Parts: sequence; structure tokens; C-alpha cells
Amino acid sequence: MRRLASSSLTAIVLVLVSASAAQTPPAGRAAAAPPATQGAAGQGGRATAPPLPAMPATFATDKYRIRVVQIAGGLANPWSLAFLPDGDILVTERAGRLRIIRKGVLDPQPIAGVPTVRVTALGGLLEVALHPKFAQNQIVYFTYTKANEQNLTTTALARGRFDGTAIRDLKDIFIANDWSKSVTNFGGRIAFDRSGFLFVTIGERQEQERAQKGDDHGGKVLRLRDDGTAPPDNPFAGKAGYLPEIYAIGVRSPQGLAFHPETGALWENEHGPLGGDEVNIILPGRNYGWPLVTYGTDYDGTKISDATTRPDLESPFMYWIPSIAISGLSFYQGDKFPEWKGNLFVGSMMQGRTRATGHIQRVTFTNGRPIQREPILTDLHQRIRDVRPGPDGFLYVLTDENPGALLRIEPQ
Repeated sequence: MRRLASSSLTAIVLVLVSASAAQTPPAGRAAAAPPATQGAAGQGGRATAPPLPAMPATFATDKYRIRVVQIAGGLANPWSLAFLPDGDILVTERAGRLRIIRKGVLDPQPIAGVPTVRVTALGGLLEVALHPKFAQNQIVYFTYTKANEQNLTTTALARGRFDGTAIRDLKDIFIANDWSKSVTNFGGRIAFDRSGFLFVTIGERQEQERAQKGDDHGGKVLRLRDDGTAPPDNPFAGKAGYLPEIYAIGVRSPQGLAFHPETGALWENEHGPLGGDEVNIILPGRNYGWPLVTYGTDYDGTKISDATTRPDLESPFMYWIPSIAISGLSFYQGDKFPEWKGNLFVGSMMQGRTRATGHIQRVTFTNGRPIQREPILTDLHQRIRDVRPGPDGFLYVLTDENPGALLRIEPQ
């Protein structure tokens, strides 16, 4: 069992609650949504975070004094970013827009041709990711919240070609069997392995039983070909009662997904309920236990399970009690911060159920075990949706606010 004793935890944090309603996207880009009465944690709406301080700003960290620069502001709940080969940056807004930052300047016009999304409490346009051979084929992938005629929603995966001005030939290549009236827990993170297979996370929509059902994509990590079809060597392919796309089961609300740059292992993080946010190392065919075992409780304080571990289930590599409302996950391998090389970075959107307490956690390892968890950017008081190293060696951060921002962390 890969379990970290709770006494070693240094974060005092809690779960994500509802994001505020996003602005209305351009006509035709988002389907009308029913009013969202509950947020990600089954609670009501949240208060607006304070504005960002004047930029650039400098802060002290354990290893470096850092300088934080605002690259773009005025974004509506940005969710994901992708670095283009020419240095430009694509950014998704949950409201259904794809934005581009060209030569360091945000283009005021959204990129046309993105999927038509259903905007909910935490649904909309989610991940943007480039094909591993983007320089040759210009293929871009999106995950998003898709609605049907019965007013149910699910997570869908689409791809198209980016010609520099618009997305062309957009097509859904996978639609999850995860239809629900729920307005949250969509998952939607994407990662490509070294062989070009596409991994995507699907949340259980706050309907716990989905995570253990083999005929339901909810609460799963999926493995696909780059065209959205299931590889025949997937661990559940051909197994009665299981969908062929499933790679691992028993996850809750996955918020981050990345391959370790040295080991090639697939790392995932997810929201627990009231406590029990997790980082998992995902192995084929394994069951990660939700909701059979958990370190969290339900939002009304009642137990979800009497067990935190079971011999037949995978324990989390790391967990947080209380939760940190965990978000994006990435490993730093750049040269601008040599002492951060190999460190894990995860975002936090809320600490202790208290507004304006989001931050980044930097996790260090000794002999493969997590040792230090350093909070960074606490003074910004922002919900952090994603944190990723750029090809220039700097760290890039998205604040899940409206207005939100893309920030860059540089050494001072």
C-alpha cells in the first residue's frame, strides 16, 4: 500500500466549492444551462476573491525569491492552457471560449470553431491539449461538457485542426457514458504517454456508485488511441461488464493528470469530499477505492465509509486531511529553477472552506517519498486552477476567477 501517515501532513486545507457563474460566451458557442443551485462541494455559490495586487510582485519561497508577472487578465474562469511551438499560448475559458496569447499579448478575439458547451457550476470548456505531433498535423484536443435533448450532461472529447486563426474540422471523437443532471465532477484532464496513447479522466458526477461500475465511464481513467477509439490491449478490453476504454476505476473528481518525466508513470490527483484529496499513481486495471474507502467524510459530516484502506484496493500515494480543493498537477523539469527540478506542483483552490485561501503546493521527494509541501502564492488569495512549466523554464499559473488571469513565475 502506498500510504502516507496523516501525521506527516502539513497542509491545513479543505474542499472546492462552487465556482461563480461564468460570463455568457459568444452566440452559438454555449448551450443554455438551467440555473445551478449547488456547486462542486454540494454547497451554494462562493464569494468573489479580492483583486490581484499590482504586478509584477515579488514573494519569498524556501529556495528562491520569485517574481510574479501577469501575462493576461480579464479571463472568465480559465481552466487549461497549452503552449504552441511558436511560443504562443492557448487558454480555455469555461464559458466556452478559446483565447490565444500572441507574443505575450492576449488577443481580444476568441478563436472560432470550439465545441458548443453546456455551462454549469463547474462545466463548460475544460482542457485544451496538443497532439504529440502537433508541429506536423496541427491537431488540438478539447474536453468539454456536452448536453443532450433530455437536458443531461456528460464529458466529451473533441479534436480539430488549428490553422493559426480558427479550429477547423472539429469532431467529437469520444463521448463518455456519464450522463447526469449533476452540474459538477466532470473530470476532463488529458495526458499523452510516450507511445502516443491519450489518457483522459472522467468524474463520477457526485454519484458515488458510478466509480465502481464497469459499464459506466464515471469515476474512471480512460486510455484511448489518438482518434478516440479503445486500444485492444486495455486492461478491461473483452471483459464482461466493463467498457473497453477503461484503464483504472474508483476515482472521484480528477483534477490533474501528468506523466512523470523520468519514470513515465501516470500521476493523477482528485478531490475528496470533506477531506481526503488524493494524489495517485495510476496503474492499469487497478481500483483506487472510491467510495469503498476514503479519508474524507460527506459534506454533512456523515461517514461515507468506515474504511480508509483495503488490501484489494490502491491507497493514495499522498492525501490531505482536511482537503486543499486540489487542482492542476505538473512536474518541473526546467532550468530557471534548478532547485525545483523534479518537484511536483499542485494547485489549491480553497483552504479550510475559507474564501481567498487558494495557493500552489510544491512537493519535494526523498527516495521517492514526499517530504516537503511548501505553499506558494498564498498572498495572492486566488483560486489556482492550473500550474504548468512552460518551454521557457518558467512556471505558468491560471487563477479560476472571473476575472481570472494567466500569471508567470520567474526567479527574482
